[in-house]
Amino acid sequence: MRDTKSIFFKYFIICAAVILVSFVCLGAVLLLVSSQYFVGEKRDLIQTNVSDACVETIDAMDLLAQESGLSETDKLISSAEVFEVIKSHAQSIGGEFYIFDGNGNVACTTFSDKTGAISTDILAQAVGEGKYFDTDLDGFFKESMHSVGASFSYGDKPFYMFGAISLSEQDSYVWNIMQIFLISMLFVLAVALVIVYIATMRLTSPIKELSQTAKIIGEGNFTERVPEYDTTEFYVLGNAFNDMAASLNNYDKMRSSFVANVSHELRTPMTSIGGFVDGILDGTIPPSEEKKYLRIISSEVQRLTRLVRSMLNLAKIESGSMELNCQTFSLLEPIVDTLVTFESRLEDKQIDVRGLDVDRVMVCADNDLVHQVIYNLLENAIKFVDNGGYIEFGFTPHDKLTAVSIKNSGEGLSEEELPMVFDRFYKSDESRGKDKSGVGLGLNIVRSIVKLHGGNIMVRSVKGEYTEFVFTLPNQPMTKE
Repeated sequence: MRDTKSIFFKYFIICAAVILVSFVCLGAVLLLVSSQYFVGEKRDLIQTNVSDACVETIDAMDLLAQESGLSETDKLISSAEVFEVIKSHAQSIGGEFYIFDGNGNVACTTFSDKTGAISTDILAQAVGEGKYFDTDLDGFFKESMHSVGASFSYGDKPFYMFGAISLSEQDSYVWNIMQIFLISMLFVLAVALVIVYIATMRLTSPIKELSQTAKIIGEGNFTERVPEYDTTEFYVLGNAFNDMAASLNNYDKMRSSFVANVSHELRTPMTSIGGFVDGILDGTIPPSEEKKYLRIISSEVQRLTRLVRSMLNLAKIESGSMELNCQTFSLLEPIVDTLVTFESRLEDKQIDVRGLDVDRVMVCADNDLVHQVIYNLLENAIKFVDNGGYIEFGFTPHDKLTAVSIKNSGEGLSEEELPMVFDRFYKSDESRGKDKSGVGLGLNIVRSIVKLHGGNIMVRSVKGEYTEFVFTLPNQPMTKE
């Protein structure tokens, strides 16, 4: 089985990953900024305190020399007064202060256990840089320290003043910042994940509804619908889905109606054929009546043939497998040929044919299919024209199309019947009484053929006066866009 993951899972994981990566990047930036901030703050602080300590140390030594009369520089630099000066500055920076003499020996320091000496070259180099730097002063410190050095002289002796802060101070500061950040991050991450979870549930719930509804529709329940959503994309998708379901429902009804109508149209003639054949075979129908019933059987067979042929033509047209053999010809030719076919019926009903005294009406279409259109429309017109009435033709060119109208006097159609005349197997009540041979597909085929040529067909009627069909055909070769 294929290992698939839901869109909810994928969306949630993506959002969670984006949030987590954002926090990691933010933490890295915070770590860098806090380190630089610590270094910047301490640099300025140490530089200021070292500079001030040098000045205050000289003042303290001068004051002590005046008060005590001491003149030995070594005793003055290591006095309690100088120690108090550097101690106060050491407290200000949170670190240690060291004073080295010109020989590199520790003259005074706030770190009481720290003694020893250092190379004067190292001292001179460190002080000469005049910058905030990390150094262990050639092993004097146990670890690298954030240090700032400055030199001063008292009398004729040089001294070196250093303020230093342990790197652990920076680590402790950064760790405190990161602890606060991590706690805040965990809290915000938890809240964010809850919000993302709820938002993802709401975002994917329409998809689940659409999926469930699609499954129901797939099982044959075409009445199921999805609700209207407040999100634009899902609103459009939901409407399209409901329109599709409505179309499927209509097609299902049409299919059911089509099957029922076909079954009825096939059952009626076949029942008649079977009954009459059985009657002839078992002697129920006397030999003198056999020809009469054989003619009825022949008529029913022809009716079945027309039904099957009409259904095949419709299937070809709707599947797109019917190819047009377009050629330019006069529309009067199939009209006259069809009228000759119905000549006896026209004479029986004394029908007046009008509108054919015109010049040649040229169209560019499939001659055989147009002949079928004319035949079906004329058959329908002759069927419903009143005795002594008329059938009138009209031809009106419009740019690339020619409009053709076939109008017959007679009872006409009601407003309720007009929208249904092109439906498959539709027959008006009057048609059912007048015509027993029709199959109810003629006008539906007419509409399909006209649309196949890129034209349109419409019907208009006035009850008790006339019925008129108007259709358009191209009068020049069609071009594919």
